[in-house]
Amino acid sequence: MRFVIQVVSKGSVSIEDKVVGKIDRGYVVLIGIGKGDTAQTADKMIRKLTGLRIFPDENGKTNLSLNDIKGALLLISQFTLYADCRHGNRPGFTDAADPESARSLYQYIIDKCVEQGIPTAQGEFGADMKVSLVNEGPFTIILDSEDLA
Repeated sequence: MRFVIQVVSKGSVSIEDKVVGKIDRGYVVLIGIGKGDTAQTADKMIRKLTGLRIFPDENGKTNLSLNDIKGALLLISQFTLYADCRHGNRPGFTDAADPESARSLYQYIIDKCVEQGIPTAQGEFGADMKVSLVNEGPFTIILDSEDLA
């Protein structure tokens, strides 16, 4: 599982020119779900996501978490995070989870974040979406479940 986490002052996602999700300060998270990912994988990634201390404190040090600043999440499914560009110029996506499994895990992640009381907006799985954001910093982190203990 892969998360691209962007610290934002605001973010939104639109489908066919209609805003379907928006947040103020928090994270826009692009979520890629790979073959073999499970709810246990998602739980590990969610713990890391919500525990990251990457917002500045009163001294400008990255020391505050999403909960500390009462931030929000905008969660966007993006299977292209599993693009394999090693051969030729056209990416392959054979490492991405099948759509049924990915949709289920994407919804699981949304539900778990909501259960934690985090204001959570979302895109629509499989839709052609337009994502807008104002990245603070810019500050972007890539989490890969294979790299987490």
